[in-house]
Amino acid sequence: MEFRLSNKFKQIMKRIEKFFTIALLLTVGLFFTDVSHAQCGKFTDAANAEEAETAHVLYRQDAKQKNYDAAYENWRKAYSMAPAADGARDVHYTDGIKILLHKLESTTDETEKASLKEEIVSLYDSAISCIESGAIKLPKVNVDQRIAYHMARKAFNQFYKLQTPYVDNIQTLAAAIEKGGDDTEYTVLYPYAFIAVRQFIDEKMTKEEARAIHSKVMDILDHNIANNEKLKDYYVQTKASVEGEFAQIETNIFDCEYFVEKIRPTYEANPDDKETLRETITVLKKRGCKAGVPLLDEVEKKWAKYAAEENAKRQAEFEANNPAFMAKKAYDAGNFSGAIAKYREALNEVTDPSKKADIYFRIASIQGRKLNQYGQARTNAMNAVKENPSYGRPYMLIGDLYAKASRNCGNDGYSRGLAVLAAIGKYRKAKSVDSSVAAEANKKIATYKKSMPTKEDVFMRGKQGKSDKVGCWIGETVKVEYQN
Repeated sequence: MEFRLSNKFKQIMKRIEKFFTIALLLTVGLFFTDVSHAQCGKFTDAANAEEAETAHVLYRQDAKQKNYDAAYENWRKAYSMAPAADGARDVHYTDGIKILLHKLESTTDETEKASLKEEIVSLYDSAISCIESGAIKLPKVNVDQRIAYHMARKAFNQFYKLQTPYVDNIQTLAAAIEKGGDDTEYTVLYPYAFIAVRQFIDEKMTKEEARAIHSKVMDILDHNIANNEKLKDYYVQTKASVEGEFAQIETNIFDCEYFVEKIRPTYEANPDDKETLRETITVLKKRGCKAGVPLLDEVEKKWAKYAAEENAKRQAEFEANNPAFMAKKAYDAGNFSGAIAKYREALNEVTDPSKKADIYFRIASIQGRKLNQYGQARTNAMNAVKENPSYGRPYMLIGDLYAKASRNCGNDGYSRGLAVLAAIGKYRKAKSVDSSVAAEANKKIATYKKSMPTKEDVFMRGKQGKSDKVGCWIGETVKVEYQN
């Protein structure tokens, strides 16, 4: 047989179901009412309103004098009976926080410290909850600003006094800043930056998250520096501290664009100063900026012009102060007269005899070997010897010039041989004063002995054992020798 419920039975069951539903809702409602009352109860809700108000008056007198130890018991009574006071103030929460912070600083008991820290956070949360719910109605006060104030103070104390773990503290900071927006107190901006940097360093935060926090904090700081005349200086100081913290990780979290904007004010304040140009280029390139970045291109163009001018200036100074170097440069370029002119400038600046001797020799060498100015070359070679009597190279030069001239010095072998004897005499002199040229001198003497006058020419002229004068430009008198 099929079982069917009668209509009457169904109606009874519906009434029972409705009853329990209403009962459940009433129970839940009473539960939340109790919770709300526990957090936000007023004097009028207290079992003994007069006792609660008396405790309030007594503790407030001590609290205003910052006599927090004396205020504690009456505050505890007033708060436990009427957390929200008259419902138009949040003083039981704010005063309680001050009183408990005082107790926290006074105690050394770790268990008590932990309990006090937990209760202080709870007071902040209760104040925020009661204001948000409307259980506390603050006349002439912007609700959002007051909530933001409590959030900020909670975050501040978590950082400085409650030693709250960073992972929890940063959540409170983020909520406070989100609520406060541009009006966020400067006191929480540095803690937010500090924790963000530490979290990034400890690899508990991504660079994108750290960058976002930096951007938010800097926006608030810049807004208040520009618009908050009363507290501007505090925001300026905080900005410096925030920048100091993020400087530790900025190369890890920011790209070229960030550094462009960071250094732009410094550059624009003195855009033609060489040190500013150098620093700007260094910073941008070090931070990954490349050609095509407008600021970098602009600065590098200025630097290139400055560098060219500076290099030209330095080159001119160098040339003016280093004529010997410029003489060598002119010589290498084939400007032999110019080289001699620069060497003569160098002579005026040099006092060391050996250095002067070297310069005279260089002048003589150019004159004799490149310009065929044999007489002048010999004069300057001898000037070198006067400065440094043990310098054999000038004698070697004169010997070479005499040997070269011997081919055209006279119309016969005897006359040309006399010029060779003059050359050999210089080679002998060279090795006698300077052993470093002895080998070269001996080699040349051996070579040119074959070109000395013949014995027949000498005896025919009756010059054996006598002296004779060399012709042409040489004009020296030599002791006559002949080939063996």
